[in-house]
Amino acid sequence: MADGSSPTARALRTLEILQTRPGITADQLAGLLGVTERAARRYVGILREAGIPVEAVRGPYGGYRLGRGARLPPVVFTEEQALALVMAVLDGQPAAIDGDDLVGSALGKVIRALPESVGRQAAALRAYASAAPDRRAARVDPAVTSVVVAAVADRRRIEVTYRGESGGQWDAEVDPWAVVVRFGRWYLLCHSHRAGAIRTYRLDRIRGVRQCPQRFTPPEGLDPVAALEENLGAGWEFRTRVVFHAPHERVAPWVRPPMGRLEPDGDDRCVLTGTTGNPAMYAAEWLAAIPVRFTVEEGPELRAAVAEVAERLTGALTAAAATGRGARDTSGPSR
Repeated sequence: MADGSSPTARALRTLEILQTRPGITADQLAGLLGVTERAARRYVGILREAGIPVEAVRGPYGGYRLGRGARLPPVVFTEEQALALVMAVLDGQPAAIDGDDLVGSALGKVIRALPESVGRQAAALRAYASAAPDRRAARVDPAVTSVVVAAVADRRRIEVTYRGESGGQWDAEVDPWAVVVRFGRWYLLCHSHRAGAIRTYRLDRIRGVRQCPQRFTPPEGLDPVAALEENLGAGWEFRTRVVFHAPHERVAPWVRPPMGRLEPDGDDRCVLTGTTGNPAMYAAEWLAAIPVRFTVEEGPELRAAVAEVAERLTGALTAAAATGRGARDTSGPSR
């Protein structure tokens, strides 16, 4: 059954299939396009009319293939693929709406390279869409990313100059296992020789990087996303230990991986252990959002941050009560 795509879109899809599967039969082509065999032959005819040589070889080993010397455009997208690409770019990089932006200028080149019938919709989407920036996202230097990704692919150790959240800066030799994109932020999952442990570094905080001669072998069966989630809450300056007075299954949906590791401790309570570089944020944004009674057992920095949040909220109630009393006092006796 047809998928509702335009004839132009399916003709471009036909060209893509012929590029990747030379010798494909009309029946196989029809199955991939989701159309009848007669319609598939019609899309081959559209390509021929556009000047693209498509040869048909008869016999048991025959099928369609592109002729020799076929000059194809460097980028071939269907209309749906082009729109999906623009949407993905704007979703991850809202500034790409601006043609002066680095990603925006690259997106403009891609759109201009598209056939006019396909590029028109992509250009319109870019021109009339508006994208709000993700406050959690961070700009990453493409030059830094290029060196890091090359080292991951070559399995070569790198030395990074890293600036922490507090502003401190240090150098560390690491084995770069993988680059992971999570909620608009780019992370390097690696083994730090400085710490002797797994570390997660944000790429936007890497101030310098250079490849080292040493090579490494990543852990067998590594799941980069799972490993990142597990280690986001490790290796920070301040230790944390929070006891929740509720069963593990009730608390678990509220605990984000960067908060640490949540483990059951009996039937009616569980314990969250981890580290943080920002106790104030940990208390105000993460702990305060969990609708369960809890006790901070470690460390002193987190306890102080929780006390500050509690004082602020209690002060809001006290102020509201005083305002209410003042209103009643000035209303005068009833008549």
